Amino acid sequence: MKQKQRKRGLIAAAAATVVVAGGVGLGLWSASGDDGGTAVGSADETSAASRGAASRSASPSPTPSPTRSYPLSQTPRTIPAVRSHTPARGPGWRPAKGNRVVVEDADLVDEGRLIAGELGLTYGGESSDVRAGDVRLALNDDEGANPESYAMTVRGGRVNISGPSDAGVFYGTRTLKQEVHGGGTAPEGVVHDQPAKPRRGFMLDIARKPFTAGWIEDRVRELGDLKFNELGLHFSDDQGFRIQSTTHPEVVSKDHLTKAQVKQIVDLAASRHITVVPEIDSPGHLGAVLAAHPDLQLRNASGVATRGAIDISKDASAAIVDQLLDEYAGLFPGDQWNLGGDEYQALTVANPQASFPQLAAEAVKAYGSGGTVADLTTGWLNDRADTVRNHDRTMRVWNDGFLKGTSVAAAKDLQVAYWTGKEIGARQPVAYLSAGRKVLNYNDEYLYYVLGEPQTFVYPTGRRIYEQWTPRVLRGTTAVPAKYNSQILGGSFAVWCDLANSQTQNQVAAGIRMPLRATVQKLWDPGTPALTWTQFKSLADKVG
Repeated sequence: MKQKQRKRGLIAAAAATVVVAGGVGLGLWSASGDDGGTAVGSADETSAASRGAASRSASPSPTPSPTRSYPLSQTPRTIPAVRSHTPARGPGWRPAKGNRVVVEDADLVDEGRLIAGELGLTYGGESSDVRAGDVRLALNDDEGANPESYAMTVRGGRVNISGPSDAGVFYGTRTLKQEVHGGGTAPEGVVHDQPAKPRRGFMLDIARKPFTAGWIEDRVRELGDLKFNELGLHFSDDQGFRIQSTTHPEVVSKDHLTKAQVKQIVDLAASRHITVVPEIDSPGHLGAVLAAHPDLQLRNASGVATRGAIDISKDASAAIVDQLLDEYAGLFPGDQWNLGGDEYQALTVANPQASFPQLAAEAVKAYGSGGTVADLTTGWLNDRADTVRNHDRTMRVWNDGFLKGTSVAAAKDLQVAYWTGKEIGARQPVAYLSAGRKVLNYNDEYLYYVLGEPQTFVYPTGRRIYEQWTPRVLRGTTAVPAKYNSQILGGSFAVWCDLANSQTQNQVAAGIRMPLRATVQKLWDPGTPALTWTQFKSLADKVG
């Protein structure tokens, strides 16, 4: 995600609206008010614009209508819903040929060009002059504000969007885009909006099922318009390793993305303020890597190979995983990383020490006579965290990667990606929260779209998420106490491709369409939605 934080002061403004021929609203902006507008123009400039509009009219200009003749505006209908709207009387704003998008800061060029192209407007660059129909983007100096917040003022036939960062301004442009989709009008008034949760994600398993670069790019655009800010890519598993490698080309599956394709995805995501979060899962789920390095596969005391599990007693095992982590840190420059850590099969047997004597011996060597295979596994996780930490990443680990009853504790800065309570020795979410961990919600009861619906999984519905789920519902259907709310950073809807051929990628896109919209609504505002499900679904059909 782009991290531009340079802030520019805005002169707040209020408008006295005049409506001229053709329904164009013009305004005189004074240096007062708190609506996030920018003080622009003069009486002479506005009068000249009014005279020009009148001269172009096919008939004499009618007497200007007073602002009070308009009804109070209605709250805009968008997904996710805006948090606050102050209504006003006026015609609102809709895009028209010749209208401009202008910016007050060079950091907003990308946002300005994007919304101008989407709405068929002229991009006017950095400009302080005022014209009818302008959309103006600006950074403000609102110290301490949520960096993803924004204010949008529709007044006097113009739109002003401001925020403390370019991310906030971008989200304001997404609101404007939805408001006017299909010929609609952005309602008069002031929107103040911000997300409840800083992490709003979609995770895609491309290891078990390859997805085309174009399909992933389409999801990035969809996610951006919905104000998601993370795309997780699980690209290494037993079934495949799906991104080109220079350090270990032998592990890469035939059907894979090139680094050039991934860079294009990452760049597109950055332009939408989306961080791509990579995952190379270990020490389990490494079957594709082990297929090229069978000497590193974990074997039990009888010599039987353990599916997907790497032998963590061998130095060469750590070396190859660290080399891959280092390599892909250069491809994924975002500040987030998923270390995996789940479902290491050495820990699913009745007596790991007896079944895997080489792991037991290494644990004793590393941690003394009381060292266990679970200690060794936690130590492996911490060592991989050291590798990724060198790249200044914030790391998450699946909740079953945090092992219970070990003498070795998982590193304190590892965040919990809570997905299930079905693993051996499962712990309730409160066990992690009460220990001070920050948690991300991947609740498999609501947020797991598992192809083919294996085991007990069923395809999640948008309605169930919309009506029942909130970020505090981390496991099953029960919410954790409200006192832990600040430790829950957000969540992610996830597509897992266990039975890869059960759906085509286009069927996946259709199947997750409404669940994605319901998920982001609850991450943006976890309260009870104002719309019924039927109304929400109808709105989704309208705004895209």
